[in-house]
Amino acid sequence: MELPAVNLKMILLVHWLLTTWGCLVFLGPYAWANFTILALGVWAVAQRDSIDAISMFLIGLAVTIFLDIVHISIFYPRKEIRDTERFGAGMAILSLLLKPFSCCLVYHMYRERGGFLGPSQDRSAYQTIDSPEAPSDPFSGPEGKSHSPQGY
Repeated sequence: MELPAVNLKMILLVHWLLTTWGCLVFLGPYAWANFTILALGVWAVAQRDSIDAISMFLIGLAVTIFLDIVHISIFYPRKEIRDTERFGAGMAILSLLLKPFSCCLVYHMYRERGGFLGPSQDRSAYQTIDSPEAPSDPFSGPEGKSHSPQGY
C-alpha cells in the first residue's frame, strides 16, 4: 500500500491547530507533551537529512498517543459541559485519532531518510573507488614508468 505524499509541515500544522484547540480544555501536561513533540517536528523540518530528528519526532508522536489517552480519560469534564469545552475536547480527540495515521506517514519519511536500512544505507547503491584494473607495479606512474623509491 502506497502512502500519500504528505509534507511534514502539513502534519505539524494540523497537529498544532488541533493541540491548540485541545488546550481549551486540557491544560498542563497535555499541552507540555504535545507542544514538546511538535517542537521536535519543527527540528525534523529544519534538518531535512537528519535521521535523529525524524526518529525522535516519530517516537514522541507514538508516546503522545498513550499520553493523550491518559490525559483525556482523566481530565475529561464530567460535569455540565459548555460548548467551548465540548469543542476543545473534540479537537483533542480528533488529534488523538489522527496520530496513528501521522505516525505511519512520519515512519515513511523516516525510511526515506535512511532509517532501518533505507535508501541512504543501501549498500548496492555505492560505487567502489577502486579501479577495475589494479596496476601490477604499485610505484608506476600514469605513463607506466617506474617511480620506485630506489631510483631504478
